[in-house]
Amino acid sequence: MAFHADEAKTTMQHQPCAACRMLRRRCDSKCELALYFPTGEVENFAVVHRVFGARNVVKRIQTVEEAKRGDAVKSMVYEATARLRDPVYGSAGVIYELQKMIEELKAQLDSIKTRMSEMREEKEQLLSIGNNYDPLFGISGTIFDSAMASDPFEFPVEGGWLCSNISTPS
Repeated sequence: MAFHADEAKTTMQHQPCAACRMLRRRCDSKCELALYFPTGEVENFAVVHRVFGARNVVKRIQTVEEAKRGDAVKSMVYEATARLRDPVYGSAGVIYELQKMIEELKAQLDSIKTRMSEMREEKEQLLSIGNNYDPLFGISGTIFDSAMASDPFEFPVEGGWLCSNISTPS
């Protein structure tokens, strides 16, 4: 039974990486692409190979220090995918579109903040007018309770003036 387990380990080790599988070559233990393009990531290697070519991918990986090679491969996959979607601008086009969206959202946010400020000013004006108006004697008394001047979402319902003024039938 131990023989079968060892045999399974050796067959798993000799399974070709995505690069060797696509290029139809033998994948050995010294394959430089096996770490970065495992067997299940054939699509990633296909995209990178189509845009950069297998030799250029190997050259680029070799120029990067070992600790950062995984990130470099992820970057190449992203750039290649973006380049296939937009052959002219690639990932720069995506970055430009995202920056444009950020600027539009900032403008919308500024507009909303301005409108909120205007609405607060209107609220204060209306409350100041309402607090100085008395229908019997003209402008002088208060007709609004201080609770009404608060935020409508924090309007007192239980335990406040609204519930205490309601008489219950006995």
